[in-house]
Amino acid sequence: MQNTSYLTPEALSTFIRAALAEDVGNGDHSSLAAIPAEARNRAKLLVKGEGVLAGVELAQLIFREVDATLGMEQLLADGTRVKYGDVAFIVEGPARSILTAERLVLNCMQRMSGIATHTAYLTTLLGDTHARLLDTRKTTPNFRICEKWAVLIGGGVNHRYGLFDMIMLKDNHVDYAGGIRAAIEATHAYLARTNRDLGIVIETRTLAEVQQVLETGGVDRIMLDNMPAEQLREAVALINGRFPTEASGGITEQTIAAIAASGVDYISVGALTHSAGILDLSLKAF
Repeated sequence: MQNTSYLTPEALSTFIRAALAEDVGNGDHSSLAAIPAEARNRAKLLVKGEGVLAGVELAQLIFREVDATLGMEQLLADGTRVKYGDVAFIVEGPARSILTAERLVLNCMQRMSGIATHTAYLTTLLGDTHARLLDTRKTTPNFRICEKWAVLIGGGVNHRYGLFDMIMLKDNHVDYAGGIRAAIEATHAYLARTNRDLGIVIETRTLAEVQQVLETGGVDRIMLDNMPAEQLREAVALINGRFPTEASGGITEQTIAAIAASGVDYISVGALTHSAGILDLSLKAF
């Protein structure tokens, strides 16, 4: 289920280089103008709030990409619960390079730490149930790699990374295909025809659709969409362990505990990535 294959050196390097190209363009002219080329300085990553720290490993890669001579002393690891005044790391080296990397490091770490913090909080609401928290594809374009990484750091589980690594037959797929059975059968024909081995998740909206999936089979997980807790309990009882279950749709911190108590295996929450705030961080010269 857990897939971290997207966290490759190549993918991270591609992200960092694109982000630097967007920000730096043909030069960090503020630093080039004001800071002597030979100046060497240091700065500390200061935490200015409470939450779960994320993006430390990424920061090290960003500094290295900007200037391989920058040295970073890591004081706190990803996943650490932090408070105001904590120092996550110290970076030292050419002053111009520190300033060029500063904003990208902060943008990534603040956003990632906000997501990790929100994920960790929602995870606590699952109580002693066996439910696991999943993210979704409701991510920021070109920033998905960081957002899904942050969910992992916060204690969540990554769902599919994109359209390419899992088949998810949602309501529109089912309706366009002509129903539950038609969608599943067409999917198996496609996988056989293209010689692909992909997991299949199918979304259901009613107990009748759940029954249709049970009669058809051939899936790896049943998604139970926008069902209240009582209906989820009925669906879980109907499925009776034959397939893993996933609750989705409109789940909030007010409803997640009751949903977890229904007995579902997974709970997918788009708000992990599309609605999380930031953790205030600052890179301070000293």
